[in-house]
Amino acid sequence: MTEPNTRLAPVDTATDTLFVYGTLRFGRILTALLGRVPDGTPATATGRRTAALARRPYPGLVPAPGQSASGLLLSGLSAREWRVLDDFEDDEYELVPLTVESSTGGLPGPGTVWSYTWAAPGEVRPENWEADTFAERQLDRYAARLEGTVPRQGRGELRA
Repeated sequence: MTEPNTRLAPVDTATDTLFVYGTLRFGRILTALLGRVPDGTPATATGRRTAALARRPYPGLVPAPGQSASGLLLSGLSAREWRVLDDFEDDEYELVPLTVESSTGGLPGPGTVWSYTWAAPGEVRPENWEADTFAERQLDRYAARLEGTVPRQGRGELRA
C-alpha cells in the first residue's frame, strides 16, 4: 500500500493541474468526492489511450503510440482536494507528469500537468473504455456508491 499522500510530494497545488480521463470526468463523481465540480478544460494526451480494464468499471491511461486520450484538465484544486483525489485512486495508478494539449490548441499554462496512469499491465484490455457507455450503464450505480461511502469531511467546503 502506498503511504498516504507520498505520490503528491512533487505536486505544486498552487499551479499544477490534473488531467482526468475516466470517471473523474463526470460532475456527479467530482461532486461526490469534492463537494463541487472544479474548473475543467477539454484536453488531449497524445500517445496514450483510455483502456478498459478487466473486471473494473473505470479505465486506465496507458501508452499507445499513434493514439490519443481525451479528458479534462482540472485546475484550481486545493491541497485538500488533491489529497481526496489521491486517496480515491487505487495503488495500481501512478501519478506522473504528462504532456497534454488543451482544447484551445496549446499547452496549458504554468505548472505541471499530472495524471494517474495505470501501472498494472496484466489487467489492460485491448478495447478502449467509453465514457458514453459508462454514463449510460454504470454512472448512476457508481456515483450512488460513492455518495454513500465518502465521509462528510471529504466533501463540502474544500476551498483553501
